[in-house]
Amino acid sequence: YEIRNCDWSSDVCSSDLTKSLGYLMIKVKKRKILLLPGDGIGPEVIAEVKKIINWFNDKKSLDFEIDQELVGGCSYDKHGTPITDEVFYKALESEVIMLGAVGGPTWDNLEFSKKPERALLKLRKELKLFANLRPAICFKQLVDASTLKPEIVSGLDIMIVRELTGGIYFGEPRGIKPIENGERKGINTHTYTTSEITRVARIAFDLARKRSNKVTSCEKSNVMEAGQLWKEEVQELHEKEYKDVELSHMLADNCAMQLLRNPKQFDVIVTDNLFGDMLSDQASMLTGSLGLLPSASLGAKNKDGEMRAMYEPIHGSAPDIAGKGIANPIASILSFAMALRYSLDLDKEADILEKAVQDVLNDGLRTKDIMSEGMKETSTSAMGDAIISKLQ
Repeated sequence: YEIRNCDWSSDVCSSDLTKSLGYLMIKVKKRKILLLPGDGIGPEVIAEVKKIINWFNDKKSLDFEIDQELVGGCSYDKHGTPITDEVFYKALESEVIMLGAVGGPTWDNLEFSKKPERALLKLRKELKLFANLRPAICFKQLVDASTLKPEIVSGLDIMIVRELTGGIYFGEPRGIKPIENGERKGINTHTYTTSEITRVARIAFDLARKRSNKVTSCEKSNVMEAGQLWKEEVQELHEKEYKDVELSHMLADNCAMQLLRNPKQFDVIVTDNLFGDMLSDQASMLTGSLGLLPSASLGAKNKDGEMRAMYEPIHGSAPDIAGKGIANPIASILSFAMALRYSLDLDKEADILEKAVQDVLNDGLRTKDIMSEGMKETSTSAMGDAIISKLQ
């Protein structure tokens, strides 16, 4: 960035140096961001993210190269598949993938392999995005939006780390087959290996060291062998590498109850794919709305410290409100803030974007899902514009 902002007219920049720096600038590879808006309200919320990316390019002289493609039901409608090979290869080459949402009742009757959600599962699996980070933060301005008492959720800040590429969603054998007496049987297999467990647990322990230094590992070791293995492997990793971090184990059903009873007892929760799916959605509602919370799906870093990653709001496609301009774009915008922080090494830019969101909420601006008495209701696009105005 200092090269880009150099005063080329300065006497300090000799002609030879200028040529050398100019050559280096030409050789710099732009950072590719692939936008996959998807279905329902996905295009509406991703449109606001695109506006913010363009603002950073224009006002902060950043170098993001934006591409946008179809995924999910809209891809099936045009191409007969929820994700084309071309789009998948673009995802492979992108530093950041920003996903909106996929699915909806329009495609409910498709065969399983053609359903919009298969695109999401393919991206997670083939890009090896094994760790899903879902923060559940209760903004002080929105304490009253939660269905729980203010004293229960005020100051809430939980990070749920969900294993994303193993477990019952991907285990084999799977399928539906006929059996005797004219009945059918549905089969899904819940399976985990040591390496799948330890790599996601390591993410959780490392995050905890930067937060309140506490990890709660959740499984069903009382009735599932895979859960027993999970508990044993997390415990062994803790004893070998993370004795400085406080670790506790909790059955997943008890965790669901404790999230309502006393959510502030948690710092980092690490759990498997199935339970993580459920517990993170439950935790999100402690904050008042699914429209507020981002997520990051991260892969392993290579030898150069680079990793593949996909960022998305945790809400669904919400087809019932699609096209009405009332969707909340904050979760998608905060997902981009996570991308700035985790993938692009731009902590300062992430900080100012998160602060802009807070400033807009301080001003009383609200989308319909978080509207309360005395606040000002606004549209999806106007919320994005307001956040950009705070950036400026």
